[in-house]
Amino acid sequence: MSSSHEHQQSQLLAALPTEEYERLRPHLELIEITLGQALAEPARRMEYVYLPTTSIVSLLCVMEDGDAAEVAVVGNEGIVGVSLFMGGETTPSRAVVQSAGWAWRLPGQRLKDEFYRAGPMQRLLLRYTQALLTQMSQTAVCNRHHTLDQQLCRWLLLSFDRLADQPLIMTQELIANMLGVRRESVTQAAGNLQRAGLIDYHRGHIALLDRASLEARVCECYGVVKKEYDRLIPGLRRP
Repeated sequence: MSSSHEHQQSQLLAALPTEEYERLRPHLELIEITLGQALAEPARRMEYVYLPTTSIVSLLCVMEDGDAAEVAVVGNEGIVGVSLFMGGETTPSRAVVQSAGWAWRLPGQRLKDEFYRAGPMQRLLLRYTQALLTQMSQTAVCNRHHTLDQQLCRWLLLSFDRLADQPLIMTQELIANMLGVRRESVTQAAGNLQRAGLIDYHRGHIALLDRASLEARVCECYGVVKKEYDRLIPGLRRP
């Protein structure tokens, strides 16, 4: 896998000028991350940042009683660990692997060294962070004002945007945990989408069958988030 995995599979790395990328390249380590693996915990300083390639990571807000809800997803368009270069060092959110796959791991200090050069890497990461904040705020609005059917459509489209043309492997229980709802509600909403021919859902494998119809069914939140990513980081490849 290491010999065939290219840095272009991380869109942030692919967007870097050659000089900046070459400074990072010796410190990048390709690792396989597994479903449910925690990459960051609340109030705990991260030693590494992660740039997913074929995996997806959920950023979760965790309550005192252990309940959690997803506030954003990070895939091949982004990076897990923005708190390191933003100066806060820690965050109250938890980062958990939502879809297993591969990611580049980079020591946090190396990323900070490059960020504080105040060059292209800094500008790219700041624009990405603004896009990530948009996703977080829009998720909060969506969860408050839109139906579960619309929320699930948004979640699916955001997830598929961050996968390299592969099915999403996710149980209904995990989806329910991400959205902060009951499993029975997800079962009903996913069944509606499958009966409409928009997705195929079998034994935890979700395949996207009709993107256009799913986009027509989703609320405005997905479009707001996608438009902001496209505006802020136009060099990134988008579906």
